[in-house]
Amino acid sequence: MTDPIADYLTRLRNAIRAKHRVVEVPASNLKKEITKILFEKGYILNYKFIEDGPQGSIKVALKYDPVNKVNAIKKLERVSTPGMRKYTGYKEMPRVINGLGVAIISTSQGVMTNKEASNLKVGGEVLCYVY
Repeated sequence: MTDPIADYLTRLRNAIRAKHRVVEVPASNLKKEITKILFEKGYILNYKFIEDGPQGSIKVALKYDPVNKVNAIKKLERVSTPGMRKYTGYKEMPRVINGLGVAIISTSQGVMTNKEASNLKVGGEVLCYVY
């Protein structure tokens, strides 16, 4: 596997399309930080880090609307890939759906959203868009 972040996003996408309640993915520090951001912004219901073996895993409980059975995540889009990295400065920070979505940025001060990065005036690698 050459791109573990793309694998993580694809597992979430596939679980959403299959209407699963919980999805389990292999863990890494970057995936844990992305999961925390998704939880803080209300895109997932809950998460749990499981420490078993050398790598561990992350259990993610997906969030659905109880009436319409529609998921909170409409689209997960990988931006920066191992073959073509995408970097941005704080002045050119991307806006996802005119501010309604979230861009997850990997900065020198950690993984954060585009709004937090522009407030702290730091740039970094644009990992993905979520809306």
